[in-house]
Amino acid sequence: MMAEGGQVAAELSEAAQGELMDQCEDQFAQLEKLQNEIILFDFCENPQDQAVNRLMATEAELKQWLTVEPKLLASNSEVLLKAGKEEMLKLCSELEMVVSCHEAKRDKLRETKELEQKWLEEKKQALIAANDHVDRLQMEKGKLPGHSVLHDTKTKIQKMKVYQERLMECLGDILEKHVPCPHQNEPSTNKKKKKNITQELDEDLISLNEILELLMNKVLNTPHDPYVTIDNTFWPPYVEMLLRYGIAVRHHENNFKIRLETFC
Repeated sequence: MMAEGGQVAAELSEAAQGELMDQCEDQFAQLEKLQNEIILFDFCENPQDQAVNRLMATEAELKQWLTVEPKLLASNSEVLLKAGKEEMLKLCSELEMVVSCHEAKRDKLRETKELEQKWLEEKKQALIAANDHVDRLQMEKGKLPGHSVLHDTKTKIQKMKVYQERLMECLGDILEKHVPCPHQNEPSTNKKKKKNITQELDEDLISLNEILELLMNKVLNTPHDPYVTIDNTFWPPYVEMLLRYGIAVRHHENNFKIRLETFC
């Protein structure tokens, strides 16, 4: 019984429906009348006069609507209550959509704010660390005089030069002992076996140590053109050994030029 009563209350009564249908019929009749007048008016005038008259009629109608007070759709309270409910439900649905959109936007802004705050905190920590490092360097700079820093730099450079010379001497000794010049220090037993080969060797052949020095000096002096041209003073087995073990590389266009490999 309660469900049936609610359903009946939700619907309009027959009297309210009849009144609403009568108002709708009156409105449709008025619209048909106005439409017929517009059609007859369009056939009677030329296009230019028709456009001017339409503009004047629209302005007059606008002024009239501005002065007219709004009227109720119907005098029946039941019809007004039903229309008000439908309008309120529609408005509530639209407001719920607006609230949902604003909540999503608020959540997005909140997430962006948290990310920005985290980024700002990281930048602050980096700035504090940089300032501390600058202060520490300034304190160290204040404690050490300028000539002391210069003296330490010169001492380090001198130590590096001495270390480089020692390395070069060790390299020269190793090469002289294990890889001597082709026409030097050959045993007497090997001289007979390699008699024909030694006769063909040029007396101007340079040692492997000298070849490496040429390659290194070329790289240091002219880094834009580090290639050395192979001539008759380069013993081919030494050149082949440097190329095979990746110490030197050939020019990609000229096979008679080599350079020191770039070691990383």
